[in-house]
Amino acid sequence: MRRHVSLVLLLAIVAVQPIGAIAAEPGSLRVCADPNNMPFSNRAGDGFENKLAEMVAQKLDKVVVYTWWAQRRGFIRHTLKAGECDLVMGVPAQYDIAETTHPYYRSTYVFVSQTARHLQLDAIDDPQLRSLAIGVHLIGDDGNNTPPAHALGQQGIIDNVRGFMIYGDYREPDPPARLIEAVEHGEIDVAAAWGPLAGYAAKKSRIPLTVTPIVADERFAPQQFQFSVAMGVRKGDRALRDQMNDFIAQHGAEITALLQSYGVPLVEPQLSFVTGEHR
Repeated sequence: MRRHVSLVLLLAIVAVQPIGAIAAEPGSLRVCADPNNMPFSNRAGDGFENKLAEMVAQKLDKVVVYTWWAQRRGFIRHTLKAGECDLVMGVPAQYDIAETTHPYYRSTYVFVSQTARHLQLDAIDDPQLRSLAIGVHLIGDDGNNTPPAHALGQQGIIDNVRGFMIYGDYREPDPPARLIEAVEHGEIDVAAAWGPLAGYAAKKSRIPLTVTPIVADERFAPQQFQFSVAMGVRKGDRALRDQMNDFIAQHGAEITALLQSYGVPLVEPQLSFVTGEHR
């Protein structure tokens, strides 16, 4: 399951060539990031992970220097492990190929629908799902898909499910956003998506969208729908890890405010829940 989540959070599918790796410079905070992956990061620095990196750098009296690489399969290997950069702003907590900090937020998979529809969906086994057009992110053809996709399949809800590849067409802006745009355009009735992506897209939507955390009981174990997110550094770099842990501990309120400003649904125990209804 951790592998499933890391693929979702990092959009990990296939490696692509690096975009502008930069050597270490004195006074720099070397960050690995995707140049086309809102709301997390982009080359213009618009994502919440960009803003968080800037916040960290300011507190440390450093300047952010990016190594840009699409967050797909091979991302950590070709950036952090290769020594091209030192810090990834968002990885699954206890990610086994990096040294991870304490989590700085916890989010959840959500349902997204047009507010005007008043679907009132929250449970992954809601009977309505059998008659609605549902969109989910697909990660690959090896069964390594998102928890909602697996849970729907477990119930035999297949024929009315439409898959959107999470890596999408990288020539277009923010490929994973196509799933939420399909709800906005009325192409599907509801999307089951990772909360930070869904909350941000709903906030930006021209059509009011409702974002509701997905509820699932023990019948769907080992599928999980809530996950904690941390920062990641190279294995063994405990000095930087500890420095980031201190930052997280000292600036929790600022981090929370940043995430809230991007519409990220937050779940305890790390942070308090943020409502997802767009108005």
